[in-house]
Amino acid sequence: MRSALERMARAGYPPAYTLSPAAAKASYEAGAGVLEVPKATLARVEDLTIPARDGVQLPARLYAPSDAVLPVLLYFHGGGFTIGSVASHDILCRELSRLSGCAVVSLDYRLAPEHRFPVAVDDAWDALQWLAAHGRGLGIDAARIAVGGDSAGGTLAAVCALMARDAGLRLALQLLFYPGCAAWPAAPSHQRFGHGLVLEQPHIDWFFDQYIPRESREDWRFAPLNAPDAEGVAPAWFGLAECDPLVDDGLAYADKLRAAGVAVDLEIYRGVTHEFIKMGRAIPEARQAHADAARALAGALEPQKP
Repeated sequence: MRSALERMARAGYPPAYTLSPAAAKASYEAGAGVLEVPKATLARVEDLTIPARDGVQLPARLYAPSDAVLPVLLYFHGGGFTIGSVASHDILCRELSRLSGCAVVSLDYRLAPEHRFPVAVDDAWDALQWLAAHGRGLGIDAARIAVGGDSAGGTLAAVCALMARDAGLRLALQLLFYPGCAAWPAAPSHQRFGHGLVLEQPHIDWFFDQYIPRESREDWRFAPLNAPDAEGVAPAWFGLAECDPLVDDGLAYADKLRAAGVAVDLEIYRGVTHEFIKMGRAIPEARQAHADAARALAGALEPQKP
């Protein structure tokens, strides 16, 4: 991890919080695949669109390791609600599909600052409802669905799990890589790991300023730790990074779910930072996290083996 951090420093990319949102988006896309594992070849990789409530067609991508009718993970990419895309998380979604034997649908929800809170939440929820209703037309088993994501995408997955509980939509799993869960950076890990380790506190502040007014940050759709009740939500798998400003918030949300009687499986990957799951070429813990997440996904969704 230290070697990866040193290479990032030598590359000289300016921090996102010093750039315009458009420049930050472009910079992230340019560097997104540098430390990734090789791109897996899958039987199906298909671009599609999913309608949002206002009529906008949201781009998405379907991954499947075979032509069989498979259960599906709806995946939301990370990037502070401001950067990231289906393209930036293409390799990760391919790995989750390849290793689990499940289909994955990755969503390009709309980003800040052009689309502020709660547009990303609405897009994620609209996509989940559409997939449950129309997934059979994609050749997937719409009765067996999980949601997942990393960082801000993990927040969206956790929120969708709460909304699905309220709507009576059964989910098999919420797959959460270092999700954002708290309204404010109050936990000790924000001070301990908030400088010099990929995701810095100025990044978090900048992302949130793009996405949501301060007066709205107590809303549980932004901070799932504020949800009044977590009883009855889907089982959760957490993959947290030890050296991450968000680690304490993730642990607190896992505790909240456990206290509500929700089955929780949690792994803390030692000595790694936020974003590590996209560094599999350099960091063995990333490949281990891919395998662990895929195992949890396969266990929850039970795809048929070819």
